[in-house]
Parts: sequence; structure tokens; C-alpha cells
Amino acid sequence: MPAILAIHGGAGTIRRETMTPEAEVAFHAGLRRALMAGHAVLAAGGSALDAVTQAVVALEDDPLFNAGHGAVYTSAGTHELDAAIMNGADRAAGAVVGILGPRNPILAARAVLASDHVMLHGRGAEDFCRDNAVAFAPAAHPHTNRRWEALLAEMERRRQSAEDTRDDAARHGTVGAVACDIHGHIAAATSTGGMTGKAPGRIGDCPVFGAGTWADDASCAISATGHGEYFIRYAAAHEIACRMRYLGESVEVASELIVEGLGQIGGSGGLIAVDAEGNVALPFNCAGMYRGTIGEDGVARTAIYKEEPHP
Repeated sequence: MPAILAIHGGAGTIRRETMTPEAEVAFHAGLRRALMAGHAVLAAGGSALDAVTQAVVALEDDPLFNAGHGAVYTSAGTHELDAAIMNGADRAAGAVVGILGPRNPILAARAVLASDHVMLHGRGAEDFCRDNAVAFAPAAHPHTNRRWEALLAEMERRRQSAEDTRDDAARHGTVGAVACDIHGHIAAATSTGGMTGKAPGRIGDCPVFGAGTWADDASCAISATGHGEYFIRYAAAHEIACRMRYLGESVEVASELIVEGLGQIGGSGGLIAVDAEGNVALPFNCAGMYRGTIGEDGVARTAIYKEEPHP
């Protein structure tokens, strides 16, 4: 089987007119680093599960993206991070919700996958991570000046009851990866800081299996990004898998139809998907989605805006 990896750094990008050349170069470089990290696993004959883990670790370590170091703030000025990972070979899954402390939330989710649990929340999840040797970072690790300033601006807008004119990139963001390995197994991983100014305790689609994260060798692996409440209400990822299994639709057709339908009801966002034959889909219904793919040739291909061809 040809091995392939796809990643996203969030749907809803900085508006092209305000994107500086330096920032655009930095976003592409961050996406390429994540692609190369995951590809190194696949090229060595490693599993899709390990590949998506390493790709998301690289994105979590990059302050440009809304996950790990670079996560957005809640309305209380705190961080609550979510992550999920799922293995298509056996539907093994692990998720953490509302945590702060583990340096890489996706590694916390991976530890849960290896346990008897599927999802752990808050303090209990953090204690579990300590007991299972998950690396921790200082509480300030997620902080960046850009995210703090975004929170202050959003809280002032709310105080003045002003219209929300922010671009999608200022509202939300997520990172994720999907892969198909040489054995024909697939996997998905997703990590996020949520939405800027979200209510403390809010949970989006990222850790909800069947909404923002899904993997099953019989259909597809999916990592979603966008306005999570819509992806949860419509079980977006699982709906795509069902269309593939019961209607015989391809991963490209099923993904496009669901993302288009979400957009029609106000669900801004997108997703990346791969099936067990290595077919990839990267649909989104907003101005852009940080995205990239890498296959057997080892060439990392990335894109940001809608008018750019898919990598």
C-alpha cells in the first residue's frame, strides 16, 4: 500500500489582505515540519497511528497554531486543551478534555488510548498523565502574546456589544492529521485550544469521536476543524463514514457533501480525510484551511487559501 499523510492547521485563515509575506512563509514552514515528522514514521514502515501522533506533536509545538504552545484563551483567561486520537485497525481511541499541564495533549490522548479508558477530563486526566509518565510543561507553556491580545480584543468587543467582524482564524482553530500506512491501516489525531473567549468548560468537536475525530479501516480517518458545535450536532465525521459504508460514496464525495451541508447551516470549517486505499480529501467551506499532504515521494505539499489547488 502507498503510505500517505495529510494534516491541517485549522480552517479559517488570516485574511489574505492582512497576511504578511513573512507570516505566510512561517505557516508553510510549520506545516512542512509536521508533514516531515509524520512522513519519517511512514517511510520507515511505521504505523499510521505513530505517524499522526508525531505530526500533531510538531503542530502543537508551533506557536502559530491553536494547540499546545499557541492555544487560545478562555473568557476567564485560562487554557483548557482538548485532544483525541483513534486507530482505524481496531477503533482503539483516546481523548483528553479540558486539561492544562501535559506539554503535548496528543501524547496525553495517546496514553489514554493505551489504557482501559476512552476519554478523561480535567484534573483526573492530568493525574492520569502524571501516573503514566506523560511529559509536563509549566502552566504558562501555551501562552503567546498574540493569543492573549486576541482574547483582550474579544472581551472588549463583547463589553461594547459590537458586531463580530473577526475572521475565522481569530475565532477558532485546531490541528490534526490523518494517515494511511503501508499495511493499509489508517488513523486520525486532533488537538485544539478551542475557541477564543470560549466559556470555561466548553467542549468542542475535537475529542468527540464521530464528530471531529474518527478512524475505521472499513471507511475513513477524519480530523475536523471549525465551529465544533455544528460538527457535534451533525456527527459530521461519522456521517461521512456512514455514507461511504452504506451508500458506497468515495471519501472525496462524502466529505465534500457533509462539509458543504454544514456550511449551509452556519457551520464554518473543514476537515481532512483518508481511506484505506490512500485516497485523500481536504474540503472546507471558508476562505481557507492550513493544510498539506505528503506521499511516497517524500515531497511536502502545502496550501492555505481556497483559490490555491489542494496539495
